[in-house]
Amino acid sequence: MLRVLDAAALRRWAAACVEALDVSREDIDRINVYPVADGDTGTNLLHTMRAALDALLRVEPEAPAATAAAAMARGALTGARGNSGVILSQVLRGFAEAFRDRAAADNNADNNANDSADVDAVALRHAFRRAADLAHAAVAEPAPGTVLTVLRAVADGVADATAAEGDGNELTELPELTELAAVVLVAARTAATALSETPHQLAALARAGVVDAGGRGLVVLLDALAATVTGRAEPSVVATHRVARSAVVLRAERESGSTEFEYEVMYLLDRTDDAGAARLRAELAELGDCVSVVADGTPGGRGLWTVHVHTNDVGAAVEVGIEVGRPHRITVVRFADQVAAEPSRFARDRAVVAVADGAGTAELFRGEGAAVLLGRPSVAELLAAIAGARARHVVVVPNADELTPVAEQAADQAVRSGQDVIVVPTASPVQGLAALAVHDATRRPGDDVVAMAEAAAATRRGELVVAQREALTWVGRCQPGDVLGMADGEVVLIAEPADLAGAACRLADLMLSVGGELVTALLGADAPEELAAELEEHLRRSHPEVELAVYPGGQATAVLRLGVE
Repeated sequence: MLRVLDAAALRRWAAACVEALDVSREDIDRINVYPVADGDTGTNLLHTMRAALDALLRVEPEAPAATAAAAMARGALTGARGNSGVILSQVLRGFAEAFRDRAAADNNADNNANDSADVDAVALRHAFRRAADLAHAAVAEPAPGTVLTVLRAVADGVADATAAEGDGNELTELPELTELAAVVLVAARTAATALSETPHQLAALARAGVVDAGGRGLVVLLDALAATVTGRAEPSVVATHRVARSAVVLRAERESGSTEFEYEVMYLLDRTDDAGAARLRAELAELGDCVSVVADGTPGGRGLWTVHVHTNDVGAAVEVGIEVGRPHRITVVRFADQVAAEPSRFARDRAVVAVADGAGTAELFRGEGAAVLLGRPSVAELLAAIAGARARHVVVVPNADELTPVAEQAADQAVRSGQDVIVVPTASPVQGLAALAVHDATRRPGDDVVAMAEAAAATRRGELVVAQREALTWVGRCQPGDVLGMADGEVVLIAEPADLAGAACRLADLMLSVGGELVTALLGADAPEELAAELEEHLRRSHPEVELAVYPGGQATAVLRLGVE
């Protein structure tokens, strides 16, 4: 259970928000009746949160919490969609400003402090208050019963929330409740309670029998925050209401039948039997065409029936159903009023998602058109990046052995949601770059993946790393501080720290001993300036037929990475 929020926790929260909104999007869209019943609040919140996460993933994982929150706010603002997206951007801005103020206060209190201060319960209370103020200021005429009302209730509710206040109530069900956890749990539960009151505060919601869509989205985000802080997923209980169906649901195309009939009528029917269904079928045939009355298979026809007819007399078609049973979930569509088909969830056909552990390597992947995650992403973060690519076919290049199973888990979940996702098991960024070099979006997806996998497999990988402890390797015992040369995951040489350039040259020779035409070198963050020049001069003399390409990789884990093709 977290006591503070740092940048890593914010990354997990943002990824969880995207995942939860993706699951809840359609439900939120369906209850969107205010201020306009356009059925897009859930979609807009998801799009905006994806933009926030995308901006956050471009920030170094070890960045200060205030920096991470500021990136989320900027991403949400630039990617905001609809009124709900704008309000969400202001909520995240409120968090960013509160976290920035707390970091500044810590700096002033301690001259030796830096701006990496994490976010505690005090800062989070301030964040909710600032978020409520900014969100209200963004709306010209705030109305009661909206997300603004829910947000204000949260700000008021967490003002004095402490872990001690859990005594004697439902918060005591969590052992070792931290003050930060108490704040987020109070926030999530206050939001759920305030949301359930919105139909009593806004007439449009009362007429539709639904809660506010924007407020429902806020509850989803706060549930995700509570799960991130406590480590337990506890969806808040929200009152159940009949859901108003959107225009997308009330859409049908004429598949058959005469153009004489203008309406499609469908409903579910219970409390009837086979005889009643036969009567219904006969009478509907006199009112229109394309009649179907089908059962769920319950013996005697005592179960549920689905009724369908094209007609001009909607009332009569429903009245016949009333005479033989109980119609419900009635849908009427006028063929002349068909809305345009819902836009596809996919904005493009192909995309590549790559993981990088250095800023320079990340820029190389972006230059090849890939979406990039920095650091060691979780399954949720990878899944969010895959979904955020909004591509029908996605290739993931994890670029590390330990990340391949993580990527495969994310890919499995994405496939279940309808995307075509393949993981090319690249064990190093040099193999990922080789795969991207042959990527061709004009090829059939299957053929392209095969070509990328073959290019990665044909690239031998090596690296120079500094030993952190004494160990026995295939080529002898190393001591802390020794330079280890590794080829395809195995230690092949040990060198003194002062012989870094010599070790790089010997490693290149070993890797080229079985052939090769191109050497790609990615310089680590701690690589000496002369390393590239000495490696280039050595290859010019000993392997003049080989081409060398050197790039600043920026990785902290390896002084040098080599790829041989």
